[in-house]
Amino acid sequence: MKSIKPTESELEILQVLWQKGNATVREVHEVLCLHKDAGYTTTLKLMQIMHEKGLVSRNEQSKTHIYKANVSKENTQQQLLGKMINSLFEGSASALVIQALGNTKPSANEIEAIEQLLDELKNAE
Repeated sequence: MKSIKPTESELEILQVLWQKGNATVREVHEVLCLHKDAGYTTTLKLMQIMHEKGLVSRNEQSKTHIYKANVSKENTQQQLLGKMINSLFEGSASALVIQALGNTKPSANEIEAIEQLLDELKNAE
């Protein structure tokens, strides 16, 4: 499957589907309404477009269609992160990490995970 870059609104819908697994338009819409003003018909239309693009699949066996993400969270994150590194950080992953860590304070668990990753990278040399 060729890489399809979801829009910001499509990413919000994918986040709901990744969390829930399967969901109806109404279920997705209810989650979206918790943090933004979204109309039901807008959510429905977006999910129909996402189905046409291949971002989601739709089970039409029952009266209410059930949607599922066709793209994995990890692949989508990797794809968008790669684009961001190339376009905003001139291909430098370390510049992205430095910027990200400078903007927010990581938790103790996150710092531990970062240190572990750095140790693994050092030992791989």
